[in-house]
Amino acid sequence: MPALHKILIANRGEIARRVIRTARDLGYRTVAVYSDADADALHVIDADEAVHIGAAAVGESYLLGERIIEAARKTGADAVHPGYGFLSENADFARACEQAGLTFIGPRADAIELMGSKRLSKLAMIEAGVPCIPGYQDADQSDETLLEKAIDIGFPLMVKASAGGGGRGMRLVHSTDELPEQLRTARSEALSAFGSDELILERAVLEPRHIEIQVFADEQGNVIYLGERDCSIQRRHQKVVEEAPSPFVNPALRQRMGEAAVQAAKACDYRGAGTVEFLVDEDEQFYFLEMNTRLQVEHPVTELVTGLDLVALQLRVAEGMALPLSQDEVRLTGHAIEVRLYAEDPRKAFMPQTGEVLAWSYPERDGVRMDHGILAGQQISPFYDPMLAKAIGYGESREIAIRRLVSALEDTCLLGLNNNKRFLQNVLRHQAFAEGQATTAFIEEHFINDPSMDDQGPNPLTLAQAAMLFMHRASAASKPTFDWRNTGATRATYRLSHNGDVTDVLISRDAAGFNIDVLEQRLILEPVQVRNNGCDYLYEGVRRRLDFAFDDDSLFLDSEQGHFNITDATYQPAQVAGSAGSGQVKASMDGAVVSVLVREGDSVTEGQTLVVLEAMKMEHPLKAGINGTVTSVQCQPGQQVKTRQLLAVVEGDDAEGTPS
Repeated sequence: MPALHKILIANRGEIARRVIRTARDLGYRTVAVYSDADADALHVIDADEAVHIGAAAVGESYLLGERIIEAARKTGADAVHPGYGFLSENADFARACEQAGLTFIGPRADAIELMGSKRLSKLAMIEAGVPCIPGYQDADQSDETLLEKAIDIGFPLMVKASAGGGGRGMRLVHSTDELPEQLRTARSEALSAFGSDELILERAVLEPRHIEIQVFADEQGNVIYLGERDCSIQRRHQKVVEEAPSPFVNPALRQRMGEAAVQAAKACDYRGAGTVEFLVDEDEQFYFLEMNTRLQVEHPVTELVTGLDLVALQLRVAEGMALPLSQDEVRLTGHAIEVRLYAEDPRKAFMPQTGEVLAWSYPERDGVRMDHGILAGQQISPFYDPMLAKAIGYGESREIAIRRLVSALEDTCLLGLNNNKRFLQNVLRHQAFAEGQATTAFIEEHFINDPSMDDQGPNPLTLAQAAMLFMHRASAASKPTFDWRNTGATRATYRLSHNGDVTDVLISRDAAGFNIDVLEQRLILEPVQVRNNGCDYLYEGVRRRLDFAFDDDSLFLDSEQGHFNITDATYQPAQVAGSAGSGQVKASMDGAVVSVLVREGDSVTEGQTLVVLEAMKMEHPLKAGINGTVTSVQCQPGQQVKTRQLLAVVEGDDAEGTPS
């Protein structure tokens, strides 16, 4: 195979930057591709050249293989690295690259095709002797057959999309009565996400460990495994925490699973980087789940404990060279843990968030790695996955890795949109995680009532912090040389709004600081230093720090309680309280309407799904807030809508459904 010179990265965000970094270190030239939404993105800035490939929607840009291949032709690139997601596991794209004379940095198309089908890959693994979960994976996809096979398998069971992953098209079913509706929604989601509505059924392995093995194979037939990653802590089948090595896996189990993963790779004549995923029960019995034929999101933890650059290995294998080490030479040293920083609100059932990044910074210190594609001022759009960055901690021991990662998250500033930073900190601090006892049931068993998921609104301290900052801004604007220490007493009442709930806060300022009355409490805050996006202050004798950013009358505050958007509503007209439920159905975020399930004149009940919205690769049902009759439908399938755009109106049966 010829040597490579210029690599086009067919992806965006942090993974595009990650590939560019290693490619540059090894002397390769790089080409980025970008959509309308990513014209000023960091991966575009990092690359040597960049080519515009279409509109913001992935179906008009990053999923158009022909445009990516044309971009490679324009720039003289001789190889394509797909990253993960998008076209990374698309066999047709891999073939098209090869037909265009481009080296596809990944496995052969036949291996991608086989392992991209849960149904076909499971049949292949059974034939290869790799342990598999009992289930149904044959070609007959009729509801009647699936229902019959489900009864044979027994409940609870898993319904899974045969194509793709990431939890989409996956359902846990507890009874026969649930199955028809779960089959329908799983098919719909799978078809939308992967272009195939083929399903498989598997016996549910309850509360297992999710352990995956990193494998590498070269053109010479060498296949090795690079230890395991424990990805057991998940939410909606999406990984939250990944670590290497697993606190559950002993050397004997690691060897058994590693050898099974190598066996799986050899069964499909694999080449390059791949990950074989297993479910492991408490008796150390493991079962093949799937094989991801690409670089994984969580590959950094393997890099840190092995000392290997996995992207560099991918490039080496793509050039036809042999792997530089044998299985006996693989060494695991220390411990690494990764978490995914998402634009989502844990207090709103992890609803993905859109908006502008007003401030972004993170600590650069020993044992901490941040892979990201974030730039202050950029818009987080509804068109892509809500993952913004990956924070990784490394240490000589698991305890050190956890401590470093928690500290790094605490010192990371991300303002402008809600995110899961506090949720991640609390997961890492949890006793069950610290003791290495977390399974896939961790969130449901141990975390459902965690404060990071509490939607009770800002507490008195957070509101007091907000009032202090609003008053400081107002005073600084009127007196450029304002110094809070040398000013006479001043009093004001702020009406602070959060998600429509308004709280009156009385604040007075004197030489000692700010005296704040809020929610029947008196708090005294003493600012020490106020700077761009940061404030140090004294409270109860302790000097503390908080991050903040203003956007007109909105204050984005990252306090001990979490991230909040608090608006100064002091001069806004008071809102009339609405009824218990709203007759208005509004878009929960920017996105595309997938389906409209009602028509004008239909009778609906509270909680009934009226419209399904797709945003950030997820479907979001929008439900009626009251019982009543649909009087207006203002959207249609395929329509792009904005946050809080009115989509439908329901008139209440009791004439009290006044929109709030």
